[in-house]
Amino acid sequence: MNPLNEKSIVCPYCCEQLEVLIDPTDLNQEYIEDCQVCCQPITFVVTEANHGELDVQVYSADEAF
Repeated sequence: MNPLNEKSIVCPYCCEQLEVLIDPTDLNQEYIEDCQVCCQPITFVVTEANHGELDVQVYSADEAF
């Protein structure tokens, strides 16, 4: 079982810094989660960074990625 990774993101809507838990099995996937502060839908894109670390990019609904 893979442990969850804690990552810090900034909401693209309200600009609040949030701590989120990322499942390593979500690698190379895209999913939507609501912001814990403003409840807007944030698109998460999980990729692999250097040395096997997870990289998380977040986008608002109207941003292209």
